[in-house]
Amino acid sequence: MARYTGPRTKVSRRARQLLDENKAKYFDRRPYPPGEHGRRRIRESQYQIQLREKQKLRFMYGVLEKQFRRYYREAARRPGITGTNLLVILETRLDNVVYRSGLARTRPQARQLVNHGHFKVNGKKVDIPSYSVRAGDVVSVKQRSLEVLPILHSIDTLDRAVPEWVTVDTDARTITIQDLPSREQIDTEIQEQLIVELYSK
Repeated sequence: MARYTGPRTKVSRRARQLLDENKAKYFDRRPYPPGEHGRRRIRESQYQIQLREKQKLRFMYGVLEKQFRRYYREAARRPGITGTNLLVILETRLDNVVYRSGLARTRPQARQLVNHGHFKVNGKKVDIPSYSVRAGDVVSVKQRSLEVLPILHSIDTLDRAVPEWVTVDTDARTITIQDLPSREQIDTEIQEQLIVELYSK
């Protein structure tokens, strides 16, 4: 399972946006870019702005470059707006669905829970975080995993709003995918058109 294992706070500082909720206090302490010249005002090129937007989206969802490019090619093949298609592909990853439903505090935690085999999709065990769910799918916690501490803690403490395109039954530990999300239902602070422009060069 390929994933980024470097310093996460530096990534947020470079993106000038908090990308990992667990690192909020460190980001607030030094909200400027890392490095010797981080506090200087620099003239940004259009390429730099586009690249930063792409990197932000990658790190938000925990996707490496090769896989992200594959997602972009798939989004470009689908009918409709390429940028929106890309966001929908990322939002319907199984680890993101677990995160959005409130059964995990962060996306990395959701990725780990899925990878450890705690979830089933339509009654079948799925331990691939990048698995793409579809409308009508039912994601459930395995019977032996109903009392797993991270899931219990997330249900008890999180007050994150569940998106409209999923329905969550916290008692039964099930997530029902009502429909694929629209752009208005994806609250990710990303200008996806900049990413399309970057890959279209």
